[in-house]
Formats: sequence, C-alpha cells, structure tokens
Amino acid sequence: MADASKANPQGVERFGYLGLGLMGTPMTRRLLKAGYQVSVWNRSEGKVAPLVEAGARHGASPRDIMAGSDIVFMCVTDAAAVEEVIFGAEGLSMAPGAGKLVVDFSSIHPDAALDLATRLKAANGAGWIDAPVSGGTKGAEEGTLAIMAGGDAADIERVRPYVLAMARRFTHMGPTGAGQTAKLCNQVIVGCAMAVLAEATRLAVNAGIDANRLPEALAGGFADSIPLQLFVPRMVQGIHSPPLGHIATMLKDLDTVADVAQTTSTPVPMATLAGQLFRLAKAARGADADALEIYKLSAAEH
Repeated sequence: MADASKANPQGVERFGYLGLGLMGTPMTRRLLKAGYQVSVWNRSEGKVAPLVEAGARHGASPRDIMAGSDIVFMCVTDAAAVEEVIFGAEGLSMAPGAGKLVVDFSSIHPDAALDLATRLKAANGAGWIDAPVSGGTKGAEEGTLAIMAGGDAADIERVRPYVLAMARRFTHMGPTGAGQTAKLCNQVIVGCAMAVLAEATRLAVNAGIDANRLPEALAGGFADSIPLQLFVPRMVQGIHSPPLGHIATMLKDLDTVADVAQTTSTPVPMATLAGQLFRLAKAARGADADALEIYKLSAAEH
C-alpha cells in the first residue's frame, strides 16, 4: 500500500471499472462484495443501474472514472473499443494519471497493448497492465478466473490482492504485451478444444450413444479436462444462455493468433482450422451466439 499512497494520501485504493458486459458485471460484483469502493461506467447505460443498486458509484465518463480512481479496471470488446475508452472524447487520457494504473482485462493484440500503454503514459502518466482473462462467465461469477498479466513487477504486486478478489490465479508473464501473448496461447487451446469436443460429441450422438455421459465416462482419463466437463453437457442439451463467450470474441482471438503466428514464423495449423470453423459458425449462428454453438454446424438437416 506504500505505492498506493502516492496516488491517494489516505492509502485506500479507489477502483473504477469500465465495460459491464458478460465479464465486467460479475467481476465488478465481486469487488463490491469484497467491500471495495468501485465507480462504474458503460457505453450503454442499461447495464449500470444494477451495479449502482449493489453499491457502485455511477461515473459520468471514462475521464470521470480516472479522476476518481487509483486503479481502473477495464474489459471491453476489442482494441478499437479500448482506444475509444482511453483516447476518445472524455477518455481516460483526459484526466491526470500520475501514480495511477489501468488494468486492461480485454483480449487484444500484444502490439496494440504496447502501443496503447506507451501512448497513455505519454498522455497523462498512468501505468498499464495488460491482464486478459480465461474462465468465461462461470469463472467471473465464481471468482475462479485465470488471469495472465504483462507489465511492471511492482505494478503487478500492487494490484494482485484486488485482482485475486475476482480470480483464482494471477500470473505475471513478463513486460507489457506478455499477458496478451499468453492469452493467445490459451485461446489456441480453448478454441481447438471447442472444435474437437463438438466433433466428438456429434460422433457420439450420430452413433447412437448417450453423449451426456461422455464427461462421466472419460473422467480421469487422458481426455478429461475442464472443457470436456463444462462444454459437452451444454452442447448436447443446447444450453447457450447465458453464453460462456461469443463466437465473435473467439474468432477475433484466433485471427490474432494467426497474425502473431505469421510475424513469428510459427505454424498453427490446428488454430487456423478452428478459426475457419468459428468463421463458419459466425455466418451460420451469428456473431453474438454462444461459442459452443459451433456444435450446431454439424447438425443434420431436417
């Protein structure tokens, strides 16, 4: 808390949270339940009221959130949304930021994270941690998220106790951008797992066995995993609300994987195939559909 006193003489960190979507809302609720003071802002006002009722302060703009916070958490759709929140009219960069930190939970390109961090530091002096998350809405609600972070080690330790109110694991992966790179590795595994589990589940259904029993049957074997236990029942039973994540989000991340793979001469044949399957799913099911609806691509026509 010694570092915190530089920004806030009272020594009590004040928090802001920008972006109250599938992840931001439950993460903010966990901060509030832990007793922290949180100011919130969202582009669409409808998502703000329930959190204000739960004890949050309603910020008028990102600039207002930055002015009244020591640490600003953020989870928005993509790099363009992050850019708008920081450098748009009434953005974070418009308020003094010396001694303050922005922790970005969004999943964006590692190069974009480094660029945004550099420009924000030059604009108002605020520090930056890129901290993309894994675990979906279930993990956000239960506080079991895995968060991989890039940034300065001292900044990471400053925010660690607060992040762990929202997550089970918070791992410092290296300098700015390293958290985003680690998230891409995560998405290679998760995106391919969704595609493969959809394939295995469809095989079970088409062959006439009870696909609902696959998680039980395979538990403890080499095929067992959290995705197997969580995804397969939802695929078989058609449980897609609330979505674990949107098709468009997974596709965005797999497209970023392909870009980073090209610049680093990394072969990613499986992730590339998964990306194309999610592109098909987007066309067939819609961008905002649950990513697990990839299973419906192989459904027989009736």
